[in-house]
Parts: sequence; C-alpha cells; structure tokens
Amino acid sequence: MMHKQMLVLCVVTFLGGAVGGALSTQLLVPNSVNAQKPNGVNAEEFLLLDAKGKARAGLGLDANGEVGLVLRSKDGNRTLTLSPDDPSVIKLVERGGRILWEAP
Repeated sequence: MMHKQMLVLCVVTFLGGAVGGALSTQLLVPNSVNAQKPNGVNAEEFLLLDAKGKARAGLGLDANGEVGLVLRSKDGNRTLTLSPDDPSVIKLVERGGRILWEAP
C-alpha cells in the first residue's frame, strides 16, 4: 500500500469509529426512567433485614391497603405493630399470637 492510501484508510477508520460510537450511544443505550421524584422514594413496602436476611422491621401496606409499621425482636418471639387503621393502634404480640400489651 502506498503512503497516501494508508492515510486515507486511517482517516476513514477513525471517522467510521467515531460515527459508529456516537450512533451506538443513541440507539443502544436505554433511556433513563424518571419514575420517582428527585426528593422522594416511592414503594409499597420497606423492609429492614438483619445479617441473616430475616426481616426485623417493615413499613408498608397490607392486603386491605392499611398502613402499618412492624418491629420484630431479635429472636422473633415478639412483634410490635403500629397501625392507625387497626382498632388497637399499638400492639405487642408474642409468637403464638397472644397480645402482651395494646393501646387504643
């Protein structure tokens, strides 16, 4: 190959790479999704997990759409719930379902 042909080949290769790179970023990269507000997070449930992956606390909606906050003891024997939709707003319940304490 002559020197001039080599120079043309390099220029064409460079331009092809630049144009291909620009087009690929426009065609292949998905658009960002703006589903959430910049100053907030939207979700139906938030869970706090311990090192073993067990849920220790949760904030969310139940099947009826009622909101609640649930805190569980380390051993899982007691659960403290806070729900403004429940007749007993605050409840401390042991594993078997027996209510240890509640407040209206």
